[in-house]
Amino acid sequence: MKQLFFALLFLFSFSVFSQESVKPEPPPQKNVTNTYHGITLNDPYQYLENLDDPSVVAWMKDNTNYANSILDNISGKQEILDKMLELINRTTAAIGSLRITDDNTYFYLKRVPGEEISKMYKRDGYDGNEVLFFDPTQYKKEEGTYTVSGITPNIKGDKIAVSVSADGSENPELLIFKKSGEQYSEVLQLASGISWHKSGDSFFYNKLNSADLKDVNRQIYKSNYVHKMGADQSLDEKYFSKDDYGPLNIFESESPYIFYSKEARKNFLYASSVDKNLKLYIEDTNTPNNWKPILTRENKVTSTTFNSTDVYYLTYDEAPNYKIVKAPISSPEFSNATIVIEESKTENITQIATSKDGLYYCTVKNGVEAKVYFLPSNKTIPIELGLPFTAGSASVSTRGSDYSEVWVNISGWTSPNKRYLYNAENNTFTYQPLSTPAEYPELENLVAKEVMVKSHDGVMVPVSIIYNKNMKMDGQTPAVMYSYGAYGNSTSPFFSPITLAYTIYGGVLVVPHVRGGGELGDAWHKAGQKLNKPNTWKDAIATGEYLIDEGYTSADKLSFFGGSAGGILVGRSVTERPDLFVAASPMVGAMNMVRMEETPNGPVNTPEFGSVKDPEEFKGLLEMDSYHHLEPGTDYPAMLITAGINDPRVIAWQPAKFAAKMQHDNAGDSPILFLTDFDGGHGGGVALTKTLNEFSNIFSFFYWQSGHPDFKLKEKVKD
Repeated sequence: MKQLFFALLFLFSFSVFSQESVKPEPPPQKNVTNTYHGITLNDPYQYLENLDDPSVVAWMKDNTNYANSILDNISGKQEILDKMLELINRTTAAIGSLRITDDNTYFYLKRVPGEEISKMYKRDGYDGNEVLFFDPTQYKKEEGTYTVSGITPNIKGDKIAVSVSADGSENPELLIFKKSGEQYSEVLQLASGISWHKSGDSFFYNKLNSADLKDVNRQIYKSNYVHKMGADQSLDEKYFSKDDYGPLNIFESESPYIFYSKEARKNFLYASSVDKNLKLYIEDTNTPNNWKPILTRENKVTSTTFNSTDVYYLTYDEAPNYKIVKAPISSPEFSNATIVIEESKTENITQIATSKDGLYYCTVKNGVEAKVYFLPSNKTIPIELGLPFTAGSASVSTRGSDYSEVWVNISGWTSPNKRYLYNAENNTFTYQPLSTPAEYPELENLVAKEVMVKSHDGVMVPVSIIYNKNMKMDGQTPAVMYSYGAYGNSTSPFFSPITLAYTIYGGVLVVPHVRGGGELGDAWHKAGQKLNKPNTWKDAIATGEYLIDEGYTSADKLSFFGGSAGGILVGRSVTERPDLFVAASPMVGAMNMVRMEETPNGPVNTPEFGSVKDPEEFKGLLEMDSYHHLEPGTDYPAMLITAGINDPRVIAWQPAKFAAKMQHDNAGDSPILFLTDFDGGHGGGVALTKTLNEFSNIFSFFYWQSGHPDFKLKEKVKD
């Protein structure tokens, strides 16, 4: 089946090439201006925001056909795609989204070689017999490609809620099953944030206001409902609604999620936002829907975990690298918290979890050196766990505070993820993979090097460089940079067969841990946020200059890619230093930040990037707006700009406007390709080969532009 699919793809790509080989002209510009706080901006492609206009869609489709005719005509593209698939298929199964219930039932997603979509399985315990539980490939096949996006068992494990969505739309449908696999009759639409009641016969859920991905009110004033098993969704009680927002100081862009804690035996309400600081409320046991605040965003708490007596808070309040505090469940207000683990000056605490035996937490130094600690119950001094190997990334998972089981997952740039069961009683690790691990002898040829690079303002930025140990430092090696730099999210060391495939062809993989991420704690995040956002792309530019100065690569061989909010980073790096890169790819990127609040996902992101309604924050948004920094007559690097027509996070017109203006303004001969996925969204929830095709497009495009002998355009495409 795989061979047939790739053969058909190969034949299809060349039929497209023969029919659609003429480069589309940039769309016409129109005289549109917008004024913000006394500043007037020209917006010649604002009309492309109308995705219901057939002429706009036709232009996007013409560009997609042309882009595919180029990409599918690059020698080596199919080979690198096949290599990715071969590397991925070395493992007997890819397993994720594991949920373990109180009765020790395992529910998880699994994809085996030859399959495009992960299916849901269950087994009784780690060594139990595996049973297929739900196959999304058989669900509404005529309506699209469905994937499982969430698995939520109730506490007892006898009922399981399964979220599915089609074609990357993130419009969830909720299916409910008995443990036997029998499905309940009701299917809930647009339901997410599931939390079961202690009875196990009903649950809370959050509901989107609209399935229309272009509806700007889709995520505003969302309500929380209660669903009782066996009832139609139309009968569900609205538990928390718009009228409840004001009294609790919850904003329209925040989403109310209600969850039940079995340890605290109470309901909690979490006002969700892109702001990592938690806003948390506890419900009065005797008065339903009567909430008392216990955490405000000013408390700077980013994570919580419970045991039977206390709630633990991970906070950076007066501790930029984070500390751990706890408060009694009987009085969980932050004001009652006492310090459990002091802040480290060299390590950033990234995660906390509780088990029956005590508290576990993970740390990282410079974003790339991970450790795990254990604080036994009734002790005050933590123990550093002796990990089986030096880890770049580490995480812990437990079954909760009623059980002793603790699993530690560790990985690195050249070390595939390994899962260990930790025994606190005798301080030992037992390797416990969920599937037979694969062997990657190619890793023996790679070196992962961590360096510190001086940025524009003298700040030292951690940078990870992965390269072939026999590489000559003569500036002749293709290199690709990847980074994100937003929301305080860290790009922790990870192994991926996809990036391994890139390095097999000789390229250097570089990850600058730029400001805006969380690699060096909260201060690192804030140093790349709102008005400080320029530090994010200037850190990347400094990294590119370092790579050239040190002989890793040269400007005619250096490429850069990043997605979503990482599109800001890639777009502004290219518009500020077009001479530094030979090629770049902002993937489903936020490219027109001044207009972001006109999109369904824009208002909820103002805590991270700012609002045009605020005069100072508008200045920051304008500075990070790649679209408005394009200049006519500039020689831009080759570009592969992507969008997803079903994208609920970055609407497709954001990259479309950037692509149109860059095509218009570009004075050079480098191709400016714009490719829209008309059957996908933000990148998740799609078939495996679609994901691999996207990355093979990017890497073969980069290698072609870098002059790699194995990646050339096989036929001349008409201009």
